[in-house]
This record gives sequence, structure tokens and C-alpha cells, in this order.
Amino acid sequence: LFVIAFNALWIAIDTDNNDATVLLQADAQYQIAEHLFCLYFSLEWLFRFLAFKRKRNCFRDAWFVFDSCLVFMMVMETWVMTVVMLIGSGGGGSGLGNASILRMARLLRLSRMARMARLLRAMPELMILVKGMFSATRSVFFTLFLLVILMYVFGIAFTQLLSESDVGKIYFSTVTHSMYSLLLH
Repeated sequence: LFVIAFNALWIAIDTDNNDATVLLQADAQYQIAEHLFCLYFSLEWLFRFLAFKRKRNCFRDAWFVFDSCLVFMMVMETWVMTVVMLIGSGGGGSGLGNASILRMARLLRLSRMARMARLLRAMPELMILVKGMFSATRSVFFTLFLLVILMYVFGIAFTQLLSESDVGKIYFSTVTHSMYSLLLH
């Protein structure tokens, strides 16, 4: 769990400080960290796979399938894409092709944050909180709906009552502008 938490922290550091579009253009510390994380998670996946007595049972374990998808995407981004780019550019790293596609691929790194879901398994208190939040969503939605209705009613009232005043012309000229003013001012 420590490596997962450190990886989540590293993704934030990498996002803030690494301006490179692809791993080949990144500074050495970012490349080393990416390769170490990829190696660690790949080895962890391999050991978990080898731990299954009957290998086909790994498809029945939802967490293993989930981790398999994450490790597959990480290996594709970190190692396969790097090798393809090295081969495609003749080893120089300059023939990168369409940079916007590479930036989109960089967004796939966010999928690694899904590993934080493992914390739900390790800390049941978090799962209780998540279930409570899901249970409360319906009540929160109807409370929000009631507040919008109240804003609408008072928006109509303020628009009609303050139509001749200076404040009314500034903040309550229309019903939608009144609702906006009531929400934010």
C-alpha cells in the first residue's frame, strides 16, 4: 500500500513539474521513477499470478483482473510506447509524430490513480464512508432540487419587487440573473 500511495503522490509531482510530452523527453529522475513503478507493479502482478494454483482462476478474481488492466496500460505506456518511439525515430527521440496524440496518452496516467481503490479493501472504514456517501446521494439531490426551487421563487420575487431600484437593475434585472445573484452574491 505504501508504493501505491507513493505512486499517487508521484503522479502529482510529475504532473506539476514534468513538462515533457513523452517519457523519452522527460528528465532522468522522471524516467527512472516511471520505470521503477512499472517494474514494481509488473513484478507484483507476476507474483500474484504465480500464486494461483489453477491459473484460469485468476479471471474470477475481480481485483486481479482490475490490476491486470492497470499493469497492461502502464507497461504499454512506459515500455512499449518508448520502444516504438525509439525505433520510429531511429534512436534520436525526435521523430515523435503527432504530439496531441501523445498528450492524450499521457492522460492515461490518471488511470493509475484507480489503484487507490485497493485502500478500500485494506481499510474497511473507507468502504463504510463510501457506501454512506452513495446512500446519501438521493437525499442530497432532492435537497439541491429544493434549493433551486427556492432560488427560483425568490428570483421571481426580487425581480418584481426591485425592478425600479438601482440594486434591482444591477443584480435582479431578469429571473436567471436574479438566481445567479442569489447564488453567488
